[in-house]
Amino acid sequence: MEALVCRKLGDPTATNPGNPDSPVEVSKTHPIPSLNSDTAVRVRVIATSLNYANYLQILGKYQEKPPLPFIPGSDYSGIVDAIGPAVTKFRVGDRVCSFADLGSFAQFIVADQSRLFLVPERCDMVAAAALPVAFGTSHVALVHRARLTSGQVLLVLGAAGGVGLAAVQIGKVCGAIVIAVARGTEKIQLLKSMGVDHVVDLGTENVISSVKEFIKTRKLRGVDVLYDPVGGKLTKESMKVLKWGAQILVIGFASGEIPVIPANIALVKNWTVHGLYWGSYRIHQPSVLEDSIKELLSWLARGLITIHISHTYSLSQANLAFGDLKDRKAIGKVMIALDHKTALSSKL
Repeated sequence: MEALVCRKLGDPTATNPGNPDSPVEVSKTHPIPSLNSDTAVRVRVIATSLNYANYLQILGKYQEKPPLPFIPGSDYSGIVDAIGPAVTKFRVGDRVCSFADLGSFAQFIVADQSRLFLVPERCDMVAAAALPVAFGTSHVALVHRARLTSGQVLLVLGAAGGVGLAAVQIGKVCGAIVIAVARGTEKIQLLKSMGVDHVVDLGTENVISSVKEFIKTRKLRGVDVLYDPVGGKLTKESMKVLKWGAQILVIGFASGEIPVIPANIALVKNWTVHGLYWGSYRIHQPSVLEDSIKELLSWLARGLITIHISHTYSLSQANLAFGDLKDRKAIGKVMIALDHKTALSSKL
């Protein structure tokens, strides 16, 4: 089978996967994985999603460092290709999606039936592949951790990225007043088209002044929940608009800078700081992830959320795909299609 294999650590954007200097290569003859248990399911992958964590893993800068060589990749969608003798939840030909620690940048992947989700017929398969990690992260953060409710004010930093767009949409489904921060005309226009209550363009506006003016105009008391996948100076600035009793969701550090949240101010203002490492729920509270993804697939089927696909590439174009993430060119999700024909015809 065809698979993207990481042979050494380094920057996958520097050159194409066929170059000897690239840390990744496209193997055309990688072994098709065998069923490894009675409840195992082999999936023929249609599409897989790129997440910033995948990029960091290849760089060797992620908190989890798999031994070399490895096939990167996390969330994916596909068609059930083979099942173990004790599989009861799925049949060959079923449309499924899931997420893995590694391995989705390949034509086939094996997972236990307990980790797979049936994709509703009304759902596009490429969209389903983009859903688990980005939307799952935002859903667990906002719904499970922050308990976001109708009428609360949600401030989303990095709002045009994968998790940011997910947070914006989930915030609207929850009935929150959503303030989105992004940079660039195209990103701002997309966020406005999604019905965001207030959008701030980092390129032309002062974030704090703009947010304060909106809060004043709407006669609000401040921001209830800060959703932060960015970090750095923007986090520090955003604390100026948080109200007493606010919640801070630490999602990631796309800026490259880890912010300091002053404990004395958190004490005085009764802030709650949530660290959110979504993947660890699989170990500690897997039922939370299962319930979350099932609800998100239901929302997707009902049209309550939409997946914005920025670019779709092949495995041989992985350097371009990772480049979009590195250079923040992506608006929404960047995808790799393993089965172009099925991917193009997957919207039923």
